[in-house]
Amino acid sequence: MAKILLIEDDEAISQGLEYYLKQEGFMILTSYQGLSSLDMVREADLVLLDVNLPDINGFDLFKQIKKVKEVPVIFLTANDLEVSIVMGLDMGADDYVTKPFKAKELVSRIKTVLRRYTTKDNHNVIKVFDLTIDTNRMLVLKNNKDVMLTALEYKIFLMFVLNPGVVFTREKILANVWDVNEEYVNDNALTVYIKRIREKIEDNSANPKIIVTVRGVGYKLGDENV
Repeated sequence: MAKILLIEDDEAISQGLEYYLKQEGFMILTSYQGLSSLDMVREADLVLLDVNLPDINGFDLFKQIKKVKEVPVIFLTANDLEVSIVMGLDMGADDYVTKPFKAKELVSRIKTVLRRYTTKDNHNVIKVFDLTIDTNRMLVLKNNKDVMLTALEYKIFLMFVLNPGVVFTREKILANVWDVNEEYVNDNALTVYIKRIREKIEDNSANPKIIVTVRGVGYKLGDENV
């Protein structure tokens, strides 16, 4: 039974989420303040973190949480501006849910993130182009040097790696990334994510060979023999 730390200053939202998540089989720790929640981080398997807290900015608290424990974090916020979404994900957050959201959507995302953090017995290493992907440790190496992908960038990239030759439409990519129905997806940031992944893994991001554009359709993993 996964233990979730819910850091949310709105009591009505907090109590509603606590009740629903308990019905889904989760154990819940709650905190209405940011700084006082740090004492509970070590007990948590996942953190739901409101960005707008009364005593500290959620992004600043995120940094302190990661110093206490390497635990997955999903941001909760009423701010759906692209810059805020990208900022949170670039910091290393595992997901970002904009209020108002459906409880089922949140549960789906929680389960997806927890699955990603589940330790596997086998050691999977995939090699494409000059990249080595260790799927157990979520590491990507380029010429034996660590490529610092965010959690979301890694998930997008891994989708191409695991499906060579498959052309993904933008809608399909976002549906897989968020693991919910397309109606919940914010499409505006996808171009930013693809651009940043290319800047990190390509020799020349202006002429990409690894993640290539299929004009009018979407993207796919490039052919190493071309």
